Amino acid sequence: MIQSAAYTAARGGDAAGMRELTSEAAAIARELGTAAVLRDHGGGFSPTTVQLHLVSAENSAGDPAAALAAAKAVAPGSLPSTERRARYYTDIATAFARWNRRDDCIRALLAAEHHAPEETHARPAVKSLISGRTTTELRGLAARVGVLA
Repeated sequence: MIQSAAYTAARGGDAAGMRELTSEAAAIARELGTAAVLRDHGGGFSPTTVQLHLVSAENSAGDPAAALAAAKAVAPGSLPSTERRARYYTDIATAFARWNRRDDCIRALLAAEHHAPEETHARPAVKSLISGRTTTELRGLAARVGVLA
């Protein structure tokens, strides 16, 4: 619930509130140990999943630099589910897109597809990032996600 409140704060433009709430969630996750398994919660609640949530929240708050800095603290292989890995790479792609770092964005999108193709193909954020793009690198991905590029 704390992470949901943090994300809501981020979407409302309250980056400081989001970071405070995320710090609170991180402290709880540290107290619980490496992984608290929560039924129907995408693989659990841990310091790593809280950090992943921070990447998304920083993007929502409009701070791609902070999102990328938060992403550096996440080892993608340690994420507990395919969905979480897709989210990680999609969030990185989103941050790079906001900075107009097209090549980095494309690499992140292709990494998302490599690690979690089904999840990547179904993500609206991926479709949004590649809609209207006509580069050679994106044509194959666009076709696989059902977007005309």
